[in-house]
Amino acid sequence: MIKKSYTKTGRACRVTFAMPSEVKARKIALCGEFNDWNRKSHPMKRRKDGSFSLTVSLPTGRHYRYRYFLDGKRWENDYAADEYMPNPYGSDDSIIKV
Repeated sequence: MIKKSYTKTGRACRVTFAMPSEVKARKIALCGEFNDWNRKSHPMKRRKDGSFSLTVSLPTGRHYRYRYFLDGKRWENDYAADEYMPNPYGSDDSIIKV
């Protein structure tokens, strides 16, 4: 699930990214164009119910590619993404439009 909350000026959007407990991961990192695909800069927080979430503030007026990196081994897309785009690695990236 993705939640978007725009600032009053409309220059930024607080986006909450979430992954359900069904993904069966110990740790998840949010990676994308907004953090140069850094696997360590945006670790998601585990909730009591086993799901994960993280809120980031993004400049508006564009779209961003992103994916989730689970347990340091596997990539997952977001089922709630605004759309998907092919990447150069033979799979798709999730897209968020803000």
